[in-house]
Amino acid sequence: MRFKKQKNHRKTVRFFSVCFGFRKPFKVLCDGTFVHHLLQNNLTPADKVIANCLSAPVTLFTTSCVVKELNALGASQSASYRAARQITIARCDHEKRTKADACIEEIPNVPLIFGLRNALFLEKPSKFQREYVKISEEKRLHMTEKENKALAKRIGSISAKVDAGDSSDEEGLGHHSPGLQPHNTRNYPVNNRDVKDRVRFKRKKAKGPNPLSVKKKKSQEKPNVAAGKEAKGDDGDGQSKRKRKRTRRGKKVSEGADGTQ
Repeated sequence: MRFKKQKNHRKTVRFFSVCFGFRKPFKVLCDGTFVHHLLQNNLTPADKVIANCLSAPVTLFTTSCVVKELNALGASQSASYRAARQITIARCDHEKRTKADACIEEIPNVPLIFGLRNALFLEKPSKFQREYVKISEEKRLHMTEKENKALAKRIGSISAKVDAGDSSDEEGLGHHSPGLQPHNTRNYPVNNRDVKDRVRFKRKKAKGPNPLSVKKKKSQEKPNVAAGKEAKGDDGDGQSKRKRKRTRRGKKVSEGADGTQ
């Protein structure tokens, strides 16, 4: 219940802050009955209690009419009278003392805080206040009479310039359009341009081949040692000592270098 009450209070404070321009610290105007309720229920200090209710710092005020009314009530309201005198007294335009209710009612479009036992509650915006905000928002959507006159004057000056341009074009002096002309930046050197036509990217130069993608060089083939040995088939007297075996019809026949079996 306490969380729901604080949530409703924040919504009400936000409504008056947005629609009526309330700013922190909020100014709270107290009447005699409210001061008496705070003292009877030990809701002190009053500024901290009200600040907890609004979730924002506050400054307390009262009027001279409220103080005079508490003083007129006698000893029963003496404590409330002394407490009200400690609060900042706002100036009202009443030369003679009037009722506190009539004095405070002259301040419209403000939320009301009322006490119930040992707690404070912030009243939700009334139907009148919501309708007032709705009407004011609708007025903002339409132009005022002053804005309409300024717009008509502006349109008349533009049309006069267009007519003057048409007449000068007929005389061969050229035609000037009142509209905006495209700015051609290509006729100016690159160094004098304030804005570049195209975004230019700096190309990266190749530093060298990637060592991972380069094939390794093939090593030179060594001469076949066995082939060299076969080339030396002759001994000192010019005869070959190598023998070979061949198979003829399932028999092994060995023959020498001279062809003998």
